[in-house]
Amino acid sequence: MGVGEDFGTFCSNLAVTNRSSISDRYELITRRFNLEFWNVDSRLYHSIYAGSYGRNTATGATSDVDVIFWLPVAYYNTYNSYVGNGQSALLQLFRNALQKTYSTTQIGADGQVVVVSFTDGVTFEVLPAFENNDDSFTYPDANNGGSWKTTNPRPEIAEINRMDKECNGNLKYLCKMARAWKKEWSVPISGLLIDTLAYYFIRNYQYRDKSFVYYDFMSRDFFEFVAGQNEQQNYWLVKQRGKLSRFPG
Repeated sequence: MGVGEDFGTFCSNLAVTNRSSISDRYELITRRFNLEFWNVDSRLYHSIYAGSYGRNTATGATSDVDVIFWLPVAYYNTYNSYVGNGQSALLQLFRNALQKTYSTTQIGADGQVVVVSFTDGVTFEVLPAFENNDDSFTYPDANNGGSWKTTNPRPEIAEINRMDKECNGNLKYLCKMARAWKKEWSVPISGLLIDTLAYYFIRNYQYRDKSFVYYDFMSRDFFEFVAGQNEQQNYWLVKQRGKLSRFPG
């Protein structure tokens, strides 16, 4: 086998293998929250994948799945007016609702998300949120007395998808290979930072739309790019839907 065939096999081996199980659980979780908070029986409404699974840069038998579920704004009005930590109370409400479906599953709240840990090692982190007019989400943070924060994964996902298409699918493969390297050598770098650096590297890379034959060059040049980064930098700007937004490190 040649270089191209070897890298093709390597990337194929990095594919997520438990998508069916993840999808089933995602739909059951979404259905429970829709019944509880929207009074509708739907496995799809009011939720999206986020994180590496949402960006499709996750690898192998994925163990962590991030989900955002948004609630009617009336719940924000109620818990925002709490005297005390309304954010913590909202997370507890969210947790209690999920236990109606997963009564024997380990469920915990870490201050921002409800964590559902399954016996096969897969963990869902579900973020309760409120959808804003600009497609971003306001979510509760129960830490330090409670506050509201904002996240906007949709433009991030859209930009990763756009660049990946422009690069002949090479961006997501690069992200996955870098994640495999991180796991193999226990490199202290976040998955989001890997995806961000891969995005910055490949957007102007001379071989960005080439085949697996060029992956040895791409891997070498990507690690050189990463090694040359300023260690003090803690965020990157990326153009999303015509405006500059932050990709945190």
